[in-house]
This record gives sequence, structure tokens and C-alpha cells, in this order.
Amino acid sequence: MTDALKSSETSPVSGAPAPVLKAPEGGDASEARSLASDAWRELRRRPLFWISLGIIALFVLMAVVPQLFTRLDPTAASLSRGSDPPEFTWDGAWFGYDLQGYDIYARTIYGARASILVGVFATILTSLIGVVIGTISAYYGGWLDSLMMRVTDIFFAIPFLLGGILFMTTFANDENSGYFLIVGKVVLVLAILGWPSIARLMRGSVLQVKPNEYVQAARALGASPWRVIRSHILPNAMAPVLIVSMINLGAYISAEASLSFLGIGLTPPAISWGVAISDSLTYIETAPHMLIFPSIFLSLTVLGFIMLGDVVRDAFDPKTR
Repeated sequence: MTDALKSSETSPVSGAPAPVLKAPEGGDASEARSLASDAWRELRRRPLFWISLGIIALFVLMAVVPQLFTRLDPTAASLSRGSDPPEFTWDGAWFGYDLQGYDIYARTIYGARASILVGVFATILTSLIGVVIGTISAYYGGWLDSLMMRVTDIFFAIPFLLGGILFMTTFANDENSGYFLIVGKVVLVLAILGWPSIARLMRGSVLQVKPNEYVQAARALGASPWRVIRSHILPNAMAPVLIVSMINLGAYISAEASLSFLGIGLTPPAISWGVAISDSLTYIETAPHMLIFPSIFLSLTVLGFIMLGDVVRDAFDPKTR
């Protein structure tokens, strides 16, 4: 009965049978397409997305459950084996030993936790501060916008690495500092110096979304500023911030390694790749394995996050498709 009714429908203009709209492949005719769904379709077709996601998943798993990768204690030292080279046997030390007799493989596996913790928490804190300041500044405008942007410019003018060195030197760690205090200081300094770029990016994104008709309609209907920001502005302005934050996460891991390399970032008892690289400097010629393996793990992690950020950025940019 339904098919008969459909076949008898005619065009109101010519009297000819009305064309039947076919559903797009893989979905119904009523399926709504959005920027996010288009980006996901694009990402699924890119090998680079799966490669970078696999690298990140591997190192995140290594940070969360290092026992899956080694049963050795990273704090167990054997001075008699100090600086021994790698032993490529089933039960040997694949990465060798450092100067104090620590197994470099175990230290490298457990070093992923501190390095990734710093990168993740620094990215979260930086994004929160930058999104709040950038959104409020762009939405309300006027003198509040000018004041917030001038404060942002002051922090933006501080050189990133130099500011980190000054902060960590002023509030140096001592032998009584706990693990989370040491990690927290590095996260805090990276967040203090990193939020201005996110704030400026978010401000520009909100300024693009704010004049749209759906935002003006919500304001005309009497929606509160918080409701307009939460329901209409943030969902449509967050994409650039999320993409840049992915890239920044890798940069923050690299920045932590740089501070630890200078001896003012993460310090023992924290185990990180930056600490391992710093400890190997004096022995590059006699024990190069102390430097090579932590550096490879650090480089692969940073590369994974940067590649993921790049491919997600291209997927969200219609000009690249």
C-alpha cells in the first residue's frame, strides 16, 4: 500500500512523478552530517592517523601499566655492573646498565609515566586557563577584553624555556621533595607559561562564532550568558584548541625533558626520560647506550602526538579535502 502511494505521487508543477530521494550510502536520508562526522570519515582513511594513535596507545599503556613490559625493579642497583653495555640475550639487560648499575630498560619503561603525566596535566591545565580567559574576553569584549589581552601579552612575552629555568631555579627541589610535588612544579611552570597561546587562539575562535545567527537567536530569546557559552559557543569554537593542544602535549613532554636535562626539572626520586638523558651526558663517549635508548623513546612519543595533531588538523580543515 505504501509503495503504491509513493508511485502515485506527482510533481505539483508538471504532473510528472516526483523524484524519490535516495539515502546516502552508509546512512539514512535523515542522517545529519557535521564537521566532526566528516573529519572522522577522513581520519579513518588515513594510515598516519592509525600509526600515530598506535604509538600513543603503546606509550600510554607503558605509563599506566609498566609491569606489562618489565618485571625488573627500576630502583634496584648493582654497582658491579655499572655502565655495562647491552646484552642481547633472553634474560640479559637489553639496554645495558647506567653508571649506578640501574637497568636502563626498566628505567626507560618506568620513565614514561612521569614524562607523559607532565605532558597530559600541563596540557589540561593550560587548556582550561586559556579557554576560560579567551572565551570571557571575546564574549564580553570592551574594557574586560583589553585588560585580559594585555595580561596575556605580558605572559606571552616571557621566553618559554628561560621562564621555566627561572621558576625552577627559584623553587628548586630538594632531597625531601616528594614525587608528586616534583611533577606538580614542572606542570605548574609549563601551564603558567603555556596558556597565553591557547587564550589568544580561543579568543579568535569565539570571535568567529559569536556573530552567527544561532548565537544571536539564543541571546534574543533571553538565554543567560553561561547557557549561550556552554550550549552554542564552546561546542563550535573548541576544535582549533583541541587540535593545538594535541600538538602542545608533545611539546610539553619535550620541554620537561629539556628542564630535566638542565638538572632543574624532574629530579630523583622521579624517573623520567629527561633525567636519564641528563645523567648520561658525561659518559656519551664511554657509554652511549645510556643516552640512545631514552632519547629514542622520548622522540617517538613526541613524534606520535605531533603527527596525531597534524592529521586531526588536516581532517578538520575542509580546504585540505
